[in-house]
Amino acid sequence: MTDNDRATCAALAGLLRAFMVLAIWGFALTCIAALVLALTLRSLPTTPAMGFGAVVILGVLERYFAFRLRLDQTLFGDLARGTIASLDALDRALDRLGLRNAPSSPSTRPLDDRVQGTRQLMQRHAIVVACQSAMFLLALMTQDIS
Repeated sequence: MTDNDRATCAALAGLLRAFMVLAIWGFALTCIAALVLALTLRSLPTTPAMGFGAVVILGVLERYFAFRLRLDQTLFGDLARGTIASLDALDRALDRLGLRNAPSSPSTRPLDDRVQGTRQLMQRHAIVVACQSAMFLLALMTQDIS
């Protein structure tokens, strides 16, 4: 890996660390919605109950994306520090752990493709958290406050 590749990995790892604020927000929404459902499900009108339920269901998907992004953060950080020597070594380790299927051709996937994949995963995570936030707000707005 070149110095530019390591700098790219370090910058992406830093971006992923900053992005974890969104993961905390999604997790908090999930916990609050689950708590509201657990404590008030019988007295909750249908629309708010469905809204809070949707937040919890989306929370499962959000947790998966947050896990994947946390893994990517660690791997890109290790690539930047040189703890993982090369992309080929990373692929072999992931294959050995069953986290990646060995490609049919021995060529290593370029770093730019990996960065693009992580950026797409970040976008998907942000969309899920935005949907969670919208459903949470909808559930709050449709509640009876009497």
